[in-house]
Amino acid sequence: MSAYIIARINVTDAEDYQSYASQTVALAEKFGGRFLAKGGPQTQLEGNSPDRHVIIEFPDRETALNWYNSDAYRQILPIAISSSERDIVVVDGV
Repeated sequence: MSAYIIARINVTDAEDYQSYASQTVALAEKFGGRFLAKGGPQTQLEGNSPDRHVIIEFPDRETALNWYNSDAYRQILPIAISSSERDIVVVDGV
């Protein structure tokens, strides 16, 4: 069953964040991941919304967690943490 990493992100340093974001697609693809949304225009319908939303589809929860915990992702994660405020979850598909 597919699993999705869903991130709600407020970028605090756009230049540093770009150096992180520019590497995520290739890393996710190595784990069978596919970006379904990566920032872009959004229309607020309810509640409070962050600057960016990201949705990455993976073949299953284990693969999504393996990507997030991989050495390659862990090397760029400090850039994301220092240049943004983030809420990230893994959600199983239906």
